[in-house]
Amino acid sequence: MTSLIEEIRQKFSCEQFEFSKHALDQSILRRIRVQEVRAAIANGQIIEDYPNDKYAPSCLISGLTQDQRPIHIQCSYPSRSIVKIITLYEPDRQRWNANFTQRRNSDE
Repeated sequence: MTSLIEEIRQKFSCEQFEFSKHALDQSILRRIRVQEVRAAIANGQIIEDYPNDKYAPSCLISGLTQDQRPIHIQCSYPSRSIVKIITLYEPDRQRWNANFTQRRNSDE
């Protein structure tokens, strides 16, 4: 059985992905290039799952760029023909643990 992250990676390798308008705007604002997204997907892991998300099931992936820049990418499940990138950002060190895979408690 293929895992969710493997299916997402497969869609990316076949160019079956697109940016939402919001994700495109955020990528420009935050200076996150497409090749950085590709690298983060290739080495990343799913850290949060949103099967009951408002518009469609999605997940949050944490990965590193080739320059070791941490990036979070929320994207749709690969059940659609094209994976949609919903949003992306560089995680805040104040809100995430050292490897950016778990949210810190607000009282830490």
